Amino acid sequence: MAEYFQARTYFMVVFVICVSHLKSTIGKPRSTSWPSLLPPNLQTLDLANRLREDPAAINIASSDHGNIVQEIPAAVLYPSSIDDIASLIKFAHFNSSPFHIAARGQGHSVRGQAMARNGVVVDMTSLKNQKNGYHGIKVSAGTNGAIWYVDVGGEQLWIDVLNATLEHGLAPVSWTDYLYLTVGGTLSNAGISGQTFRHGPQISNVYEMDVITGKGDVVTCSPENNKELFYAVLGGLGQFGIIARARIVLDSAPKRVKWIRMLYDDFSTFSGDQEHLISLNGRENKNGVDYLEGLLLMNHGPLDGWRSSFFPLTDHSKITSLITKNGIIYSIEMAKYYYDDPSLDDSIDKELEVLLETLSFIPGYAFEKDVSFVDFLNRAASREPTTEVDQSQEHELVTSRPWLNLFVPKSRISEFNSGVLKDIVLKRNITTGLVLIYPMNKSKWDDRMSAVTPDEDVFYTVGFLHISGVDEWEAIDVQNQDILQYCYNAGIDIKEYLPSYKRRKEWENHFAMKWETFQERKARFDPEMIMSPGQRIFNNN
Repeated sequence: MAEYFQARTYFMVVFVICVSHLKSTIGKPRSTSWPSLLPPNLQTLDLANRLREDPAAINIASSDHGNIVQEIPAAVLYPSSIDDIASLIKFAHFNSSPFHIAARGQGHSVRGQAMARNGVVVDMTSLKNQKNGYHGIKVSAGTNGAIWYVDVGGEQLWIDVLNATLEHGLAPVSWTDYLYLTVGGTLSNAGISGQTFRHGPQISNVYEMDVITGKGDVVTCSPENNKELFYAVLGGLGQFGIIARARIVLDSAPKRVKWIRMLYDDFSTFSGDQEHLISLNGRENKNGVDYLEGLLLMNHGPLDGWRSSFFPLTDHSKITSLITKNGIIYSIEMAKYYYDDPSLDDSIDKELEVLLETLSFIPGYAFEKDVSFVDFLNRAASREPTTEVDQSQEHELVTSRPWLNLFVPKSRISEFNSGVLKDIVLKRNITTGLVLIYPMNKSKWDDRMSAVTPDEDVFYTVGFLHISGVDEWEAIDVQNQDILQYCYNAGIDIKEYLPSYKRRKEWENHFAMKWETFQERKARFDPEMIMSPGQRIFNNN
C-alpha cells in the first residue's frame, strides 16, 4: 500500500493555498494534483498527513463489492480520530463550494452507495486500531446490573463484536448473514438476517449512538435525547451523518446450534411453514426457533453456494434429481440455540422432534447439523474475502454482483412466486448465486426510523444475490428490471432493501409517507447535502 502523501514544503502557507484550490476544484473533474487540506478552524490538525490521492487509495475508494459502478474521488481520508472526520465535514459544510463526503467501511455496497465522485471518501477502517477516544469495543452493565450492552465504534466489524462479547458470555441478538461488515454500515441500512423475525433488524437493537452530522457536530442521540437524529440515522442510508459509536443490546450467548434444512416442492406449503414458524416465540416457546431463512435450489450452481457446505455428499445426487424434476426446490433453513448443558441435550432434541412433526416438508428431506454458535453465525465467511488484501485479489477475478433485494407483502408472495420465480427466473435460467426468501414480522420494526417496509403485518425479504463476470452483469440487470416491472404492473407494493434509484421521483415512491419527514431531516442535519452522494437521493434529477 502506498505511503500517505506528505505536506508540502510550503507548510506555513498551506492553509491559504488549500482554501483557494479547494474552492476551484471540489465538485469539478479531478486535477492531476491535490494540495494538502487543512480545516480553517483546527489549525493544529494536519489533515494533509491523512489525506491520500495515490492510485492505490483512489482505486479502492472508486469501486465496491458490486464491481459495477465506478466513481473517482478527489481524495481519501484515513482518519486517526472522529475529530478528523468532524473537521473535514465542517470544512465542507462552511466552504463556499461544499463538496461531497462518503463514509466507507468494508465497501460492501453493490451500486456505488459508498462513493463520492470528486469528493472525499472517509476510510472508516482506519479508526479500527486507534487507541484514542471511545473507539473499540467495550462491554458494560447497565445501572441496575441486569442490562448488558456493548459500545462499539462505527468502524468495527461485527465478527470482532461477536468475539469480544463472547468473552463475557454475551452476544448481540440480531445479525447479518455476513459478519465482516462494519457496525456503522449495517445500521445505516437496517441489518437483516434469520433472527429479524424475532428480534427485529439490527437497527431495532440500538440503545444509543454518537453521530457526526452533516454539519460536523458530534451528537449523542437515543430515543430519549436528540431522538429525531437517532431515528433519522437508523436506516437512513448515511444521509444525515456518520455513525461514530453505537450502543448495542446484548443477551446471554448460546454455545451451540441445532441447524436444520428441509426441502419442499410446493411453494404454498413452504411459505405456510415459514409463517407458522415465525409466529412462535423462540425461547419463550419451546416449539419456536431462533433463526429462520429460506432459499431456492435451482438447476445451476452448487447446492450450497457461498453459504458453506451443508448437505451430506451422499445425498447430493438425490437432491439434484429432485431439483431436475421440479425446476425449483424450496428450502427452509432454521436453527435452535442451546447452552451446551448436558442436562439439556435430550430436551433440545425432543423439542426439535415435536417441531418437525408440525411441518410438511418432503419426507426424508430434512438434514441436521450440530455446530458451535460462532461457526453458525460465521457460516458465510469461508467464501467471502475478509481483508483488504483479499478484496483486492477478488477484484482481479473480475466478478460483479448485480444484487437485487426486495421486501414483498405476504398477501402477494404467492403471486410473486408464480410471476417472478417461476415465470422469469426459472425460465431464463441465468441467475447464478444465492436466492433467499423468508418472512419477517413488521411489529419488530420501529416505524419512526428511516427504513421502510411494506404495510403488512408479515412481509418477505427476497434476495437475488447474483454473481457474474464483470462483462456479463448487464443480462442479469435486465432480469432485475423485468422483475421490478412485473411487480409494478401487477400492483405489488414492494420495497427495495439496499435500494439504488436514479431519480428523485423513485425515492419519493420508495419512502412514500416518510418522504416529507426524510426531507425535513435532511434539511436539519445535512442542509448542504454533503453526505453520502452515492445513494443519489438528493443529488440526482
